[in-house]
Amino acid sequence: MVVAIDGPAGAGKSTVARAAAKALGFTYLDSGAMYRAVALALLERGGAASDRARELEIVIGDRVLSSGRDVTEAIRAPEVSEGASRVATNEKVREALVGKQRALLAAGDWVAEGRDIGTVVAPDAPVKIYLVADPAERARRRAAELGTDTQTVMRDQALRDAQDQGREHSPLKPAEGAIEVDTTGLTVEQVVERIAGLVRAAQAR
Repeated sequence: MVVAIDGPAGAGKSTVARAAAKALGFTYLDSGAMYRAVALALLERGGAASDRARELEIVIGDRVLSSGRDVTEAIRAPEVSEGASRVATNEKVREALVGKQRALLAAGDWVAEGRDIGTVVAPDAPVKIYLVADPAERARRRAAELGTDTQTVMRDQALRDAQDQGREHSPLKPAEGAIEVDTTGLTVEQVVERIAGLVRAAQAR
């Protein structure tokens, strides 16, 4: 079974998906880490984004490995986040990474999160969630994660949202049949329990 969790940056996708996977006994897939790994490779070595996407061997788990190198912390830098949003607009990059993601999700039970899991990568997932949150709350969470100020994150967040929602290929939007969950003011445990309930209902069908 695949549980697809989409939504904008700062809505709680990574935290919720990781916790949900643990609670359900599923494997966690952070698709955004793949785009970040490509962006990091471009920043460090240059070249064509599509070539980097195809050649990198990306392993996603508790840590993120890019061709054998642990990049878990490096891919969270602000400049990498900005670069990841840019490379995500590249059709050839998306094709390469979507292929890698689909191969992973073909077997086993997964909680996969990103910006197009339910719309493109796994449109047939039996459980599709679209997480949202108040923009100020999203910025506050992101600022705490990055150790920077909220206003800077708010500006970057607005730009990234516009890029993600307006890109030609796989724009950010709720998948057909996705259930919207507003995480504003909720604990991670509360959101996970909601998702677990949806999974139990899907398994019972």
